[in-house]
Amino acid sequence: MNPDVRLYPDFDQQLKEAMHRETELLFHTLVQEDRSLLELLTADYTFVNERLARHYGIPGVTGTDFRRIEILEPERRGVLGHGSVLTLTSHASRTSPVLRGKWVMEVLLGTPPPPPPPDVSDLEATPEAEEGRLLTVRERLEMHRASPACRSCHRVIDPIGLALEYFDGTGARRIKDSGSPIEAQGELYDGTPVTSAADLRAALLARPVPLVRAFTENLLAYALGRRVEYYDMPTVRSIARQAAEQDHRMSAFILGVVNSPAFRLKGTEAVVDDMQAGSQED
Repeated sequence: MNPDVRLYPDFDQQLKEAMHRETELLFHTLVQEDRSLLELLTADYTFVNERLARHYGIPGVTGTDFRRIEILEPERRGVLGHGSVLTLTSHASRTSPVLRGKWVMEVLLGTPPPPPPPDVSDLEATPEAEEGRLLTVRERLEMHRASPACRSCHRVIDPIGLALEYFDGTGARRIKDSGSPIEAQGELYDGTPVTSAADLRAALLARPVPLVRAFTENLLAYALGRRVEYYDMPTVRSIARQAAEQDHRMSAFILGVVNSPAFRLKGTEAVVDDMQAGSQED
């Protein structure tokens, strides 16, 4: 992602690399210290250097080396407050509640929303100004989803993304959009009210099973080197249940994957394929 330099003049390659490194270090810590998977969302600490700390408004950090610091701001905790995720799920010139909501649904919950209908206009087609003032992203989004064809999906996606609107397109904190106060309040599909990243985090953690299963699927796919199929789902559920019994520690997921028949027989399948290929050549 390359945010518009006219709107985000302080964004540069050094900041981009620092954002990327912050997220890597968080996950590395979870693995090395065998911490709970759920700390991906709840971690009250992060890793910053001077460049990233200045972007986040965190004082007292100098130099290029990364260091672990305590996070005092609840909104910034976990990956929902990481500049890497917040920039990735924005457009070059503005935030995108749709992209942010889609990222949470697809990556964290493993339930990607359906693609938009082919005949629906893009959000960019909605007016940027009205009655002599710039419209906020939320106002433009409400105009866009006025169509019945859009409403059914957007009512699920948008509240998730709007909860993150207090972060701009580069993950910096803000209180206004286009000169108007941020309006982040919304209601999730199950009726849970959300007004901030902290509310969204609490709502996700209230039902951790989708989070845990989505992570397990991704980890299994990474280990197997292929997409997880329907016949792998009993393995996924078994690993997730065992991990829950061990406070969702990273070692529980990793050992669950490497001890699974799918992983242990992976080498055998490769040998069989090679033998079959050899016999065909003979």
